[in-house]
Formats: sequence, structure tokens, C-alpha cells
Amino acid sequence: MAHARLRGVVALDGPSGTGKSTVSRKLASALGASYLDTGAMYRAVTLAVLRAQVGPSDEAEVVRVVCGVELTMGTDPERPSVLLDGEDVGQEIRGPEVTAAVSAVSAVAAVRELLVAHQRELIGRALAEPGGIVVEGRDIGTVVVPDAGLKVYLTASAEARAQRRTAQDISEGRAGDLDRTHADVQRRDALDSGRTVAPLRKADDALELDTTDLDVAGVLEQLHKHVESRGLLTDGGPGA
Repeated sequence: MAHARLRGVVALDGPSGTGKSTVSRKLASALGASYLDTGAMYRAVTLAVLRAQVGPSDEAEVVRVVCGVELTMGTDPERPSVLLDGEDVGQEIRGPEVTAAVSAVSAVAAVRELLVAHQRELIGRALAEPGGIVVEGRDIGTVVVPDAGLKVYLTASAEARAQRRTAQDISEGRAGDLDRTHADVQRRDALDSGRTVAPLRKADDALELDTTDLDVAGVLEQLHKHVESRGLLTDGGPGA
């Protein structure tokens, strides 16, 4: 297993706080694969909208702003990056202002169309090397890569997700407020699941993995088993 490499696409979907980002990056690193955080893409364009002082509900202006930005995603799981017009915004996009507005911006159909096209382009590049890629988000298995070799829907209780997100905020130097985060988790769940375009939902052929009582190692163990059972590993040798 130490030299096994991923081939194809692993799609990890689910609401915030389920551990998607952590386990996606670690899985990609362990399997010599690329990594794409599609949620970061929506957060980055949301930041652009806020910087332009455009209301997230003003769809025409939101689309105008998003069409005018240059978004560059680094897909190395050891050094993932998010560049907005050449500026590293990886930390800023995790702030409360972006978190409060990202669901509204993400619900705009034209925004999703633009970013999905970008996501598919990045995935295509990763697969052409050849190689594999772990992609995380909310509509990867249902919209972005419906033919992914493995689709997993991560879930966890709202309480557990709020605790994890609060701990992450504190560890990264942001203010942590458990009650506010819990309310925000529930708000985003409702918005993301209820939107008309590409709502958050489990793909019909996705495996569901509840991470409430699992640590990172436990989740990774399950994911490795599923990747192997789907025949998505190569030996990493020449021509793999």
C-alpha cells in the first residue's frame, strides 16, 4: 500500500464540518494524487464579490464580478493554494464575512456553471498526467464528476461539526464561538440543501460515511478500504 497510487477520481461530498478537507488532503497525499477543494473556489469568488461591495443577492452584479476575476487553484495536497487575481487568499476566505455570504453566491446558477467548468478542467489535467485526484465539495458526485470511480458522502451530527469548525477556527487564529458556529452550520445546511441549482445531497450511488464518532485515522482507514475495493489503485511503477 505504501507505493500504491490513485487512478481516477474520488469524490467526497457533504456539509461543512464533516472532516472533508482534512481527510481529502491526507488521502490524496497518501496516494500520490492531486487534491481539489471546490468549496475554496466558491469562497474565493465570494470574497471578490464582497470586496467589490456587491450584495450577494444581486445576481447580475455577482456574475459580473465573478466573470472578471482570475482564480488559480494549487492542487498539490501538501501545498494547496487559492489565488485570487494573483493574491493568496487562503486564510481570508475562511473568515466569518465570507462564510456568511458564500451560500448565497454559490446558489447563483451562472456562478456554478463557471466554476464547475473550471473544476472539470482542473480534474482533466490531473487525470491526463496520468494520475488521480481527490475532489471535495457539495456536488462533486452529483454534478461535477457523476462518473467518479468512488463517491463518498461524509456526514456527522450538527453538534460534532460545530465543535470541529470552532476548534479549526481557534487553531488557525480566528475567533471561536461554538454557539454561533452551530447556528451557522444549521443555516448553511438549510441553504445548501434547499437551493434550486445543484443542491447538497447524497448521490444515489455514493457510500455514506458518518464521521461523528470517528477520528481522522478512522475515516482514512475506511476511505482506503473503499478505494482499494473499487480497483482505483496502481502500483505506482513505470506506466502506472
